[in-house]
Amino acid sequence: MPDVSQLALYLAAAFLLAITPGPGIFYVAARTLAGGRAEGVASSLGTGLGGIVHVLAGSLGVSALVLASAELFTALKLVGAAYLVCLGIRTFQAARRDAANALAGGTVEPPIGPRRAFREGVLVEALNPKTAAFFLAFIPQFVDMAGSVALQFMVLGFISVLLNTLADIVVAFAASGIRDGAAARPELIKRLREASGGAMIALGIGLALAKRPA
Repeated sequence: MPDVSQLALYLAAAFLLAITPGPGIFYVAARTLAGGRAEGVASSLGTGLGGIVHVLAGSLGVSALVLASAELFTALKLVGAAYLVCLGIRTFQAARRDAANALAGGTVEPPIGPRRAFREGVLVEALNPKTAAFFLAFIPQFVDMAGSVALQFMVLGFISVLLNTLADIVVAFAASGIRDGAAARPELIKRLREASGGAMIALGIGLALAKRPA
C-alpha cells in the first residue's frame, strides 16, 4: 500500500475532487429536485454502486480494454447518453403532465420512488466510460508498484467512491431543502422539475460528445 504521506495526499486529492461540481453532483441534484430527498439519496447510493463497478472493472483490466477500443468506448457512451436523455425527457414531460392534471383536478403521478431512483443511478454511472477513464488516470498515481496493484487500485477506488457518495448525499439534502421551500408554489415546483429534466438531457448530450482519452 502507499505510505502514510502518499495516502494522505490521495485522501486530500480525492476529497477535493469529490466536492468539485461535476456530472454526478448535477445528476443527483436534478433527481432530487424532480422527486425529493428520498430519490436523491437513493440516486447517490446508486451512482456509488455504479462507481464501484468501474473500480472493479479497472482493477481487473476491463476498463483499460474498453478505453483502448474506440468501438467499445463509443458504444458504451452512446448507450449511457441515450439513457440519460430518456430520463430527462421523461422527467420534463412528467412535470408538465402533472401540472396540467393538477389544474384540471385530475390525479398526479406518484414519484418514481427510491428503488427505481437507485437502479437508475447505478445504470447512469455504470454506463459512463468517463468514470472509468477518470479512475484509470487518477488512481495509478498513488499505487505502490512494489505491492499488489489490483488490491491497491480497489482500496483507493473504494475510498474515492465513498467520498463521492457522501458529497452527493450532502447535495441531495441541500437540493431537497430548495424543493421543500418551493412546496407551496406549484408553478415553481413545475419549473424545478422541468429544469431537472433539462439538466439530465444536457448531461446526456455532454456524454455523447465525450472523446476517448488518447
